[in-house]
Amino acid sequence: MTLRGRLTAAFLVVVLGPVLLCALFVASTATAVDRSRSTERLSVAASTVRTSVDALCQQLRATADAVALTADPAVAAAQLVGRGLATAVLITDVSGQVTYVSPDAPSTPWRACSGSTTDSASPIRALAAQVDLRDRAGTLLGTVAAAQRVDPAFVARLAAVTGVAVTLLDNAASPARVTHTTESREVRDAVLAAASAVDGERVIETNEGRYVRRIGPSDGQPLPLVVSVPSERPPGLHTMLVGVVVVAGLLAVLTAWRLARVTTRPLAELAGAVDRVAHGDLTARVPVRSRDELGRLAAAFNRMTRETGSYVAALTSNRDQLRGHLAVLGDTLASTHDLQRILRVILHSAIGATGARAGAVLLVEAGGVLVAQCTEGLDGRWPDGDGDGSQTLRVPVGVGVVGAVAATGEPQRGRAEPTDAPSGEPRCRTYVAVPFAAPATLGGPSGPADETGVAAALGVLALYDRLGADEFDDDDLVTLRTFAGHAAVAVDNVRVHEEAQRLSLTDPLTGLWNYRYLRESIRREVERASRFGRMLSVLALDLDRFKDVNDTYGHAAGDTVLSEFARRVRAEIREVDLAFRQGGEEFVLLLPETDARGAAIVAERLGAAVRETPIAVEAYAGPVVVTVSVGIAVYPDNGSTGREVLEAADDALYAAKAAGRDTYRIAEVRPDVATREIPVLAGAVSPPDGLPRAGQPVPAVREPGGPARSQPTVGVPEGSPAHARPDPADDPADIDAEAARAGPDAARPGPGGGASSGPHPPRQSRGR
Repeated sequence: MTLRGRLTAAFLVVVLGPVLLCALFVASTATAVDRSRSTERLSVAASTVRTSVDALCQQLRATADAVALTADPAVAAAQLVGRGLATAVLITDVSGQVTYVSPDAPSTPWRACSGSTTDSASPIRALAAQVDLRDRAGTLLGTVAAAQRVDPAFVARLAAVTGVAVTLLDNAASPARVTHTTESREVRDAVLAAASAVDGERVIETNEGRYVRRIGPSDGQPLPLVVSVPSERPPGLHTMLVGVVVVAGLLAVLTAWRLARVTTRPLAELAGAVDRVAHGDLTARVPVRSRDELGRLAAAFNRMTRETGSYVAALTSNRDQLRGHLAVLGDTLASTHDLQRILRVILHSAIGATGARAGAVLLVEAGGVLVAQCTEGLDGRWPDGDGDGSQTLRVPVGVGVVGAVAATGEPQRGRAEPTDAPSGEPRCRTYVAVPFAAPATLGGPSGPADETGVAAALGVLALYDRLGADEFDDDDLVTLRTFAGHAAVAVDNVRVHEEAQRLSLTDPLTGLWNYRYLRESIRREVERASRFGRMLSVLALDLDRFKDVNDTYGHAAGDTVLSEFARRVRAEIREVDLAFRQGGEEFVLLLPETDARGAAIVAERLGAAVRETPIAVEAYAGPVVVTVSVGIAVYPDNGSTGREVLEAADDALYAAKAAGRDTYRIAEVRPDVATREIPVLAGAVSPPDGLPRAGQPVPAVREPGGPARSQPTVGVPEGSPAHARPDPADDPADIDAEAARAGPDAARPGPGGGASSGPHPPRQSRGR
């Protein structure tokens, strides 16, 4: 569908949708309101009919009682009929013989107020109430029945009282037989048909627009009646709504067509001009037909094409001048070790020097795959189904244009057909790709050669679509070779620099970080702990009597013991923890966001890992049994700087040595260390993030006759007296402070120890 069609459809949906919804809403609302009001009127009418009939029955029953209680029933009956309390009175004896009946009485049988009748199929001529006639002794003498004539006047009175049309049927079974009615002849048949179709006292609507309801016969209302009311909906409502919708639709179609035509015509002209510019015609212009947004867009496009033409001319004239500065550019790039910046500068300069529209620098990674390190201008050039960005430009070596360049070491340039474009590379019309290898061409340390003697390529520099739609020429190929040479030098320098930096910070024997990196890391970790209000534990480790191992088994065995000890240390710490070899058999661990209790648990696990599994040494019959002593210090409890905390851990290590080795000690809290107390929740509740907080008072356990000491103080099992919980009689605040200080993992041994994980740069260790 064209843009004009989409705009027209959208306008029609926006305009006609609300119109249709409003029409449906008005129609449904009018119908619902009309039915609700009519149903309510019929309900009120039904209640009124029941009330009126019940009142009449009570009056007739009272009249019959009055006649039955008098000494002369016939005289009393005549008087009550004369007063209008009943139309007629009927007195019968015990055998059922009539002993008295009022003159002009309606023919029997009469419909009893209780609903019983002798002939239910006969028309209803009167409504009667019957009572027993007895003497003073209570002997049954007969019956007295007081009746009220049911005639058109009676039905008219009911209609006047209820305010609706009333129809009296012959009986309840067949509504086709009508005794009396106030309905007009035009709607009478429809009302009776609707009454015959309804069950119970439901309300039903006729085709003539009337609502009908049946009433009775039932207890207290023995008359079979039908009531109806006319509908109050305006006539022709639905026809009017349909007309409104049709007129609105015609107006909306005309308006939408006009607006879409006015809007899309300038866009079509602009699209044609853009297509011409995309094919290299910078003389294309768009007529400016208005001063609205489309007119400003056309003027901006014309201005852009003029400036682009000027830029292309200036770029062509300055290309030779740019080539003269390549040597200076190469010297500058070779002195930088930021690989991404170097490759971006090389790519940008190569694009500017050759007049290309897009390009990419790809490096060979593990598995023989070329991966784009930086790209420029590749948006919109990917085949359908592929995304934009450097992550999608991954080409196996030997596949496609750049893959073949990396595999053969030969540059390629030319024109690509749309059907020949590899699926893993961007679409283009012209291309040039040049490989680059390490400076050492054969067997050098940076550029190993393959079996053919050709240096293995480090990567490929590829450019696409030269401005002006011309193919890349030999001059562009020479220029690109120069940039590729700079890229090779830069990549090689960066890799050599990274390897040298790694070797300068690691211990060659154990693979742990060295003392130089320890000084930098402890300063950084202390600053981080201070900034976020966290705790930092420092563990100083020393293998016990390691000199005896060297003297007994030799230095080669000692090196094996140190390497195995370093491996076990890495296995027991988290990924965020740092392990260092300080020198000889001395090691240091930095445990971020870990309190003294967590550090003690780590120390226990390290001691068990070394003590319980002797270290096997080649060329010796038996394994070497070693143990480790550990000193623990915590920032900020034992110092305000990294150096002070490290010295405190060293002092604690000497204390562990003096205590008999194969144990740990926690440094005493220095009274002169300035600490800032951070508010935490009172009570034995962990912090919201589950991490121990710095600046809290260390819970102390006072021994009889001795000073307070921090808990724990010696490297013994949890069940020993030294690790006993504070006495319940101690201050509860101290117990809560200890729970908040120890952290959520302080009392849970196993993987994770007493330390807590947190954000940290990659560490040279394995997570536990």
